[in-house]
This record gives sequence, C-alpha cells and structure tokens, in this order.
Amino acid sequence: MILHFTNARLIDPASDDVAEGSLTVEDGCITARNEDAPEGAELVDCGGRCLAPGIVDWGVKIGEPGERHKESYATAGRAAAAGGVTTMIVRPDTLPPVDSPESLDFVIKRASDSVVRVRHMSALTKARDGREMVEMAFLRDAGALAFTDGVRVVSDNKLLGRCMTYAKGLDALIVGHPQDPGLSKGAAATKGKFASLYGIPDVSHLAERMGLDRDLSLVAMTGGRYHADQITTADALPSLRRAKASGLDVTAGISIHHLTLNEFDVGDYRTFFRFTPPLRSEDDRLAMVQAVADGDIDVIASFHTPQDEESKRLPFAEAAPGAVGLQTLLPAALRLFHQGGLSLPQLFRALSRNPARRLGLDGGRLDRGAPADLVLFDPDAPFILDRFALLSKSKNTPFDGARMQGRVIGTWIGGERVFG
Repeated sequence: MILHFTNARLIDPASDDVAEGSLTVEDGCITARNEDAPEGAELVDCGGRCLAPGIVDWGVKIGEPGERHKESYATAGRAAAAGGVTTMIVRPDTLPPVDSPESLDFVIKRASDSVVRVRHMSALTKARDGREMVEMAFLRDAGALAFTDGVRVVSDNKLLGRCMTYAKGLDALIVGHPQDPGLSKGAAATKGKFASLYGIPDVSHLAERMGLDRDLSLVAMTGGRYHADQITTADALPSLRRAKASGLDVTAGISIHHLTLNEFDVGDYRTFFRFTPPLRSEDDRLAMVQAVADGDIDVIASFHTPQDEESKRLPFAEAAPGAVGLQTLLPAALRLFHQGGLSLPQLFRALSRNPARRLGLDGGRLDRGAPADLVLFDPDAPFILDRFALLSKSKNTPFDGARMQGRVIGTWIGGERVFG
C-alpha cells in the first residue's frame, strides 16, 4: 500500500525545521518528501496539521509479569498509540524483574499484544538487588537494548564499575538513576520551605549531583556507555556538561512531569504528584527546560508508571510514586512549545530522534528509507483532561482536570494506522 500525506506541516528534528510539505510512504517506509503523489496512492489530507516522527518513549513501566491489574501490554499499547508514541522502551522493574534470557523472552512474547513497537531493557543486577551482575551477553543477544536497575541505585562502586567494564566490551548501554541512595531513602519531597511547611520527608537536591558525580567518575574510569535516566536539578548540570565536554559517552534524560510541574503542584498532599525523584523548585524546572533547548539533556520521556487507586490513596509519603504518561506526554510537552521554551523540532529531537539514535533504533526521522512511524497532531486544539478517558488501566495522572492544548489526530506504525 502507498500512502501520500499532503498539506502537512512536517516537523523534522534532524534539520531543526518546520515546513509545509508532503510525505510518501510505501511498504512501511518513507520513500519521498515533497513530491507528487504516486499513481494509486491513498491520500491523507493533513489539513495543515503537524506530521512528525513517532515518539520513542524511553522508560515505560508495564505490569506484566506481576502487576497486570495496573497495566498490560494491550492497554499500554492503546494508550501509546492515542498519545503518538510509536515505540515503547520498557523497564525491567516487574515482579519478578526481567533479569534473565528466559524472563526477557517472556515479556517479548507478551509484547505482541501491543499495537505499537515495544523494545525492552534488562535489569543490571540479578533481582535488582545490587549484588550480582546479570548475564549481560546472553541478555543482549536475546534482545535487551540497555541495562538498568531503575530507581534502585547500585551502591557497590566496585560492582557497578565491573558492570560498566563488562558492558563496554559488549558496546552495551547502562542506564543509571542519579541519586545518593542513603540521602534519598524515604524522601517524598525536595528539601526546602515547602517540604518543611507540609512536614513531608525530604531530600536535598544535592543528592542528585552526588549520585551523578559518582556514576560519571566510574564512566571515566571504565570508558563505558552511560545514560542518566533523569536529571532534574540545576546543580547537576555542570557535572553533566563537563562529562560531555571531556568526551565521555554520556547522555541524559528527564521526565515530562519534571519539565512541566514543580514542588508547589503537590498542593494539599495530592499523591498523583508524588514522584521519584520528587518534584523540584520552579527555578530548577526552568533550568531543565533550557538544558533541553541547549542539548545538555538529550531525552524527554513520560516515565509511565501505572499505580492502582489503593497505592495512591495513602498519606503522601506512603503513596506509591509515579504517574501514567503515555497518552499525556505529547500534550504536556506542547505546553513548553506554547510557553516559548522549546520549538517543535527541539521537542521532537528529545522525544523521538535522540532516544532512537542513542538506542540504535531506526526511527525518529523523516528521511527517505526511515520507517513510517508517524504522528499527526493539532498543536493548538484545546481540551480538558479527564483521567477516566485515558486508555491506560491505571488513571494516576497529575493532569486530571487540567487545561491542555494539543491533540493527536492519527498514529501510524510502519505505514499502518493504529489510532485515529
């Protein structure tokens, strides 16, 4: 089948360009830009709306195995398609964790229930307990894109150094969570007047810089490939910039919630705003937006973390952290565009192009020969978010009742429409 998208605003993160044009798709790949429609092509009139590479969402939590009542591959896939996410990079923090070729094979097979593409990360240590390295070579051969223990920080420096050394030999990527585990244990807010006033257990923002400095020192020692999953404080940025300037193979990400919310959004102990790491100050948030614009932070992700009602209807410090984000990632990110902080190409550089390149995936671009994983959206369409209308099993979004701007009109995977 041949598709020809006409009357589109093409968002090209590679050329940092937005231009009126057309796109031709054949056999699941992009074959031409701004050329006449081939004979017999199915025409898709975009109506002047934006057509961009599909989002590659790095760090999605799925509840299979162990917590299927919170999210399944089928429900997550439908939510992703409705949000313009064409590839989910799934975390290994399941019950039990994905830490062996057999468990990886299980989740790969379960992912066939999803209507969007799914790729997996593996745990870095067995059972994610920070004591013994996983069989990294076997897991890489079985399809693991990267290795991470998620928010469980490996505190044993010697073990983490060995993991990085071994990963370097495989050209494998390690994903770290920059936090000092001792300081951040039990914390639910960032240290400051707000946390003190509300009596919430807190942690200094410097715990992030301390954790990042430790990780970057080990990267310098081993020469390994490293990605910091979330950098959320301005004090951590100088270390990140120095590491990049010195030639270390380092990238960094941030969640959309830390880019669009701050510590005051917690309000009267609203547990949908409980995150790991906790929400930061407005000064930190603005610094992170600028860091994305400057390219210091490479990736924006939803860090989709479904939690059931019972896990959230608890005192703030006891509530399970995290929020769903597959379906809200793009409209939340468009807040940054409408506020003037980031252009549309800058957004899709961080949402699509950079994560695809870092993980070695052939996506995130509108070049000839690229897979036709596309999202068509209206960046100006207003709506009020109703969490019960979300397609995820869990409904724990901090944007419930919020005024949003930007709707997904259609999503295509390999030229096949999966939403809209």
